[in-house]
Amino acid sequence: MKGGALFIAVFLACSVEAVEATTIILAAGTAHKSWRSAWLGSGAGLGVLALVVAVLGPAVTAVPLRGIRLVVGGLLLIFGLQWLRKAILRASGHKALHDEVQIFLDELAAAKASAAERRGAVADWYAFTLSFKGVVLEGLEVVFIVLTFGSNQHDVPLAALAALAAVVAVTVVGVVVHAPLSRVPENTMKFVVGIMLTSFGMFWGGEGAGARWPGSDASLPAIVAAVATLGLFLTVVLRRGLTVPASAS
Repeated sequence: MKGGALFIAVFLACSVEAVEATTIILAAGTAHKSWRSAWLGSGAGLGVLALVVAVLGPAVTAVPLRGIRLVVGGLLLIFGLQWLRKAILRASGHKALHDEVQIFLDELAAAKASAAERRGAVADWYAFTLSFKGVVLEGLEVVFIVLTFGSNQHDVPLAALAALAAVVAVTVVGVVVHAPLSRVPENTMKFVVGIMLTSFGMFWGGEGAGARWPGSDASLPAIVAAVATLGLFLTVVLRRGLTVPASAS
């Protein structure tokens, strides 16, 4: 995989996670106007993620490359097929589109329903914990993406740069608009990312199992094209004559 492809793959995958985390943080800060507590929770979550990276980073790089590719390939297939399956179901009408606005409103309602409770230096404990959980849960997936993609291509710094660029871009947009990132075509992003993760999972998993792809890395675009074609074909087939209520989940 070339450096540009690695950067794009990591950037897109991390953007999806960043959108979800930012939506949670915006809801936490908006509920009681407790932006300081929300940002403190986000900062604490980032600290935990930094510790995870410090611990897992050396461990991942110590594993033989073939073993990494076999494990990473399997994990990417799991994640990729899940994302692709949901994206196909949403695009075909079998599942309602993922609505960041509704998620924001649900999180906001839950936050408003809870009383602002002060604990130590934290003025609003609910806003703190909600932001902390959102950053940690979504951030762990970002860490996984960076370590697996980066270690497999022997370029963790580039993968980390792509992840940082994605997080910064989404955060800036979220802060500027001060609203959920509803205009981000998330299902399209998940469809593309699902295709890429599935393709990389097949490619790396096959190499880890000892398979030799025709043309080596040159076969990856063909795998991506095949998975994308199959995904689009399934979407068209499933879309015919099927509608679901807009409230379906």
